[in-house]
Amino acid sequence: MRAALVKYAGSVELKTELSSHIKPVDIITKTKHGETLSQEEIFGWVNGITSGKVKDYQTSAWLMAVCLRQPPLSKDETVDLTLAMAASGEVLNLDEFGIVADKHSSGGVGDKTTLVVAPMVAACDVKVGKMSGRGLGHTGGTLDKLESIPGFRVDLNKEEFIRQTDKVGIVVTGQTGDLAPADGVLYSLRDVTGTIDSIPLIAASIMSKKIASGANTLVLDVKVGSGAFMKTLDEARELAKTMVDIGRSIGMKVIAEISDMNQPLGEAVGNSLEVLEAINTLKGNGPPDFYEHCIDTAAQIILLAGKAENMEVARGLIERTITEGTALGKFRDMVRAQGGDENVVDSPEDILSIAAPHDVYYEGEDGYIGEVDPMVIGLTAMRLGGGREKKGDSIDYSVGVVTKCKVGKQIKKGDLIGVIYTDDQSKIEESTLAIQNGITVGKDFVAPPPLIHEIIE
Repeated sequence: MRAALVKYAGSVELKTELSSHIKPVDIITKTKHGETLSQEEIFGWVNGITSGKVKDYQTSAWLMAVCLRQPPLSKDETVDLTLAMAASGEVLNLDEFGIVADKHSSGGVGDKTTLVVAPMVAACDVKVGKMSGRGLGHTGGTLDKLESIPGFRVDLNKEEFIRQTDKVGIVVTGQTGDLAPADGVLYSLRDVTGTIDSIPLIAASIMSKKIASGANTLVLDVKVGSGAFMKTLDEARELAKTMVDIGRSIGMKVIAEISDMNQPLGEAVGNSLEVLEAINTLKGNGPPDFYEHCIDTAAQIILLAGKAENMEVARGLIERTITEGTALGKFRDMVRAQGGDENVVDSPEDILSIAAPHDVYYEGEDGYIGEVDPMVIGLTAMRLGGGREKKGDSIDYSVGVVTKCKVGKQIKKGDLIGVIYTDDQSKIEESTLAIQNGITVGKDFVAPPPLIHEIIE
């Protein structure tokens, strides 16, 4: 039944208004008291939110009730909420193209993984149709990174999205206005009412958009650590399991990997700098940790898609897309199809806007790096202009930070620990001090954290 709800999201029964016998205060009260909401109540409630029949103050009260409710929303209630949010707008159906893959990351410092993983997967004859968002915080999102490529379009309409998925086999674009509009209403209210940190609400927000965008094969990359929204493994595990359960309940092929974000991923933090690092990685010259993470994530996708019988074979197929240049070719195809300057593939330093570099050197005692604070690096990039403090802020694609520090690395006084990219001389001293203070060095060796903590199936 749930698969049918998503498949036929345009049907009349899903667009009915909040039933006349259901009052908003009753939904709020039932939620507050931990009483189970029926599917009809949840769909009617979400439809009322989308149509404006349910007022913002009522929605805000309900969001707080969800966050404080004991017991929390059940699995069935969370699934119904997700499907109702997906059904609040248009739901794409890409099943005619067979397997269509997507990847979602919960975000982190230096996380430009989509730019590498999507071409790798597409080069293994698995179509990738991905709708992404913009960043809020330390750096831009996937769309901001791609827009640092001159001419690159991220505003494809539905017809263009479907056509490129079919003909090119890879597309990364922005979400259309008709995609899960209920989520837009709910998220804007969660942002200002202190109701962001609810696992059911986070899971429903992410998965409603993934369901609505039409992909049928999904790998979720849930970050955990000091630079992630989920600070503990237990929190990350709960979110991952909730999202996997939602996907599985409607027949989606989905797994989640819990990956580490206790230090920046790769080296580059900043939009053009991250595109440059992604292109270098597709050429086989990326930072080892970032390269390995991309290989693992892409291999998980093609394993899930049935293109390999085990992880070892999947990794071999993905690594071959780098050595044979087919992944780089798919990246070029995507850039060309979306109006970008494809010369960025051959000469990225000439095409991308990159500010002047300023080296930062270590000034402390010799030892081993025990910590690289990802948020210090990320916020430094943001203050240079590479991220948004609030929605609507403009972004400077050219600025950012390249860190040369990794946990476990031996370091001596005078070693290069980072490079600041900015044309604003007034920001160099503050940024230099931040990078120096962002690393912790001790006399004893500290083992680097694992890239992947566990897989949730």
